[in-house]
Amino acid sequence: MASILDQYLQASSGENLNPFLGPDVTEPISTGYFEVKSQDEVPIFQRQKINFRPPSNIVDVAVSNNIVGIALSNNELMRLDLANPSVDVTKRVDDSIHGIFMDPTARHMIGHLINAVAWNKSKLTESSTQTILLGTTKGYPAVVINSIKPLKKTEVEPEEKFFQGGLEKFWKQLYNVNANGDPEESIYGIMFEKFPATPKSDRKYFIMVSTLSRMYQFIGDATGTDGLDFQPLFAEYENNPAPFLQMPGCLENSNLALFYPKLRSLPKSFAWLTGSGVYFGELDFNPQEVCDNITTETRLLQYKTTEGGDFLPAISVGITGFHALMLYANRLEAVSLLSEQAVFEDHISPRHGAMRGLCIDSARKTVWVFSDSAIFQYHVTRESRDVWHMFLERGQFELAKEYCKENPANLDKVLTKQAEELFQNKNYTKAAKCYAQTQVSFEEVALKFIQAEERQALRMFLLKKMDSLKKEEEQVASKREDLQDEFRKFLAQTKVKTCLDQNRKTAYNLIASHGDVENLIFFAMLMQDFEHTDTELYYKFSPVLMQHIPRPTVSAWIEQKKKLDPRKLIPALVHYHQQGKSAQDPEEVCYDLKYALRLCSEHNKQRACVHIYSTMGLFEEAVDLSLKVDVELAKIQAQKPPEDDEVLRKKLWLRIARHVVEEEGDVKKAMEFLNHCELLKIEDILPFFQDFVTIDHFKDAICSSLHEYNQHIEELKSEMQEATESAKTIRSDIHEMRNKYSVVPAQEKCSVCSYPLLTRAFYVFPCHHAFHSDCLKDEMIPTLKEKQRAKVQELFSQLYKTPRSDSSTVTSTSRGSLKNELDDLIASECLYCGEIMIRTIGQPFILPEEYDSVLESWL
Repeated sequence: MASILDQYLQASSGENLNPFLGPDVTEPISTGYFEVKSQDEVPIFQRQKINFRPPSNIVDVAVSNNIVGIALSNNELMRLDLANPSVDVTKRVDDSIHGIFMDPTARHMIGHLINAVAWNKSKLTESSTQTILLGTTKGYPAVVINSIKPLKKTEVEPEEKFFQGGLEKFWKQLYNVNANGDPEESIYGIMFEKFPATPKSDRKYFIMVSTLSRMYQFIGDATGTDGLDFQPLFAEYENNPAPFLQMPGCLENSNLALFYPKLRSLPKSFAWLTGSGVYFGELDFNPQEVCDNITTETRLLQYKTTEGGDFLPAISVGITGFHALMLYANRLEAVSLLSEQAVFEDHISPRHGAMRGLCIDSARKTVWVFSDSAIFQYHVTRESRDVWHMFLERGQFELAKEYCKENPANLDKVLTKQAEELFQNKNYTKAAKCYAQTQVSFEEVALKFIQAEERQALRMFLLKKMDSLKKEEEQVASKREDLQDEFRKFLAQTKVKTCLDQNRKTAYNLIASHGDVENLIFFAMLMQDFEHTDTELYYKFSPVLMQHIPRPTVSAWIEQKKKLDPRKLIPALVHYHQQGKSAQDPEEVCYDLKYALRLCSEHNKQRACVHIYSTMGLFEEAVDLSLKVDVELAKIQAQKPPEDDEVLRKKLWLRIARHVVEEEGDVKKAMEFLNHCELLKIEDILPFFQDFVTIDHFKDAICSSLHEYNQHIEELKSEMQEATESAKTIRSDIHEMRNKYSVVPAQEKCSVCSYPLLTRAFYVFPCHHAFHSDCLKDEMIPTLKEKQRAKVQELFSQLYKTPRSDSSTVTSTSRGSLKNELDDLIASECLYCGEIMIRTIGQPFILPEEYDSVLESWL
């Protein structure tokens, strides 16, 4: 069960409640090696300082399962439990502490003059470690005298026995790596693991030992029932020394780091700190392929060189799933194991003292570094986030897919790249299967296989694509049902239903515009609008219904009575014969006309081209091409244009006539066109003949044409006579109108102001409406244009405001012309009986500005 601290480590922000853990970043971190990423993305490695001030300098730190063991220069051992914040002073020893080692469960800790410990993970308990391996510097007394660096086996017992007295009764020497005359070196790294059991052996073990410059691998069977006995394993190497890998360079310190995917699993990879660099690789525990060396894919990460050409070796090394961590005197650097490029660099302030070491908590997957006076913890967040891209660049597609399977976009990139590579390698079947899983355009992929003439691969691609589409269709159908239910529940809500009830027509139009008949019916039932009928649906579907259920269809028509327009139902009653000719409407033709025309032209199928031209409505082109084939075919094409398009029909017939006259020279045949087309006249085709042609062929046509012209002339004369009589009648009416008069009674009133009419100048119309001239002017002015209004005002000013005694200004003749001009403007028609009244039909009886006053007068 995860602790509160673990939950915190997984979060990208939040308050830290553990007193040992400081803020995530206490000092600026230089991260110049990071790729461009989202600003919101948490860095892979994030430093956090432990709020712990040791009473003296730190000698060594060991971390396991969230427990921190600290060895101090004052010979104290301290234990920090990060899950339950507390500090325990475990032991004050008499001798100086060289280093401490903690088992993976954090139950046991060793503090002696040793450099390396290999724990037996499968046998660890709270009371005993069982058999473990120790790598020493100079061993115990006898070994110190002879300067031998032996490998020891021991078992740690409970309580404090291990810290009491001598160690000889707990351990025994197994192997001396310096016994063969090699330069004497201390052991700095040791580990052992059991191979997976096989029918042949279930006690085969692997032991890896590292010194400053050498790496040993021991493989063999261990004996013992309660505890392990490695003596038989090392006995095989007494007479036959173990082979080793030697690296050049000189270091004062070294270490061996291993990466365990899980706490009790086999290690997956290793990293060894050497003088030349960091030597790392994979570990293969396949029991079927056991040999003297189980390391694979080994490489060397060289140290960075300075400007002077020298290089500074690392102090300590650690390894994670995809990075090698190298600790230097002032910084921690992370290098990708795949690209061998530095992806992280964290400079640590010198005020914390010199950096001393690095360790990794395999249980919690955290990284710890420590200096003389400070301890830092690095959280590792989504370390594999960019691994897929590196595997993709290296062509390891299966691994790339494994690390991006939760990201559909990245997975599609990997599948696309894999499919392209398979296609380039001509592995078309596998490429087709891979392409079917991508989002690449269907047409693009299909065209690739067609161009490569790989029909079988294309078939495979289509089948796989159809299988994936079926699954998507099921998902879409399920999603559609959910949306349908959600939509209907929304419509059924009280507030929504009330709003829709007030806007039924708009709601009907919106749903119907999407063609959603099912929801349209649901909405009608929800509104209880059972009488609403869409008559357009009758007109749309009646032709289909008449072919399958004619009797119920006609019965439905009768029930609607006058709601349906019988004329729109006629198409449903018309039944075309199935063996009839095909449709001539280009929109109804079941093939591409342009493609068919090009195909027929390439194969010189001229009659087919003529038919396609006419179907496309290109009658001129159809006639021109027909004349090259057959004149009779051209006549058929000339009859196809609409009858109301006389200009086009005449133009087509003239082309045929000209062809017959100029190309065939058949005058008699050309004259026959006059009988086939009424639009052609003899004078239309005469220009096509040569200057010297026998007139006998034209005699009948010319006589017929002259006869038609004579008839037309007589008709024109008759029309002219009728027009003359009409003009005389109009002149007579005008003359009588001038002498016409009207009797105005003395009590007659103005139709506008209702005052006596005879009090001032007035107008009387044949309809017996009478108006004062000024009243008529006021009523007519709003109906006139701006220029006409100004003209009326000017005429009134000259006629009625000019003194009559001033004869020099306005003469009687000019007054008459002014009056006639004014009459034309305001008295051309009656205000109430003329067109003016019709044009004002849209105007309100009461103007908006007069509405309030009129309303008050009624109250």
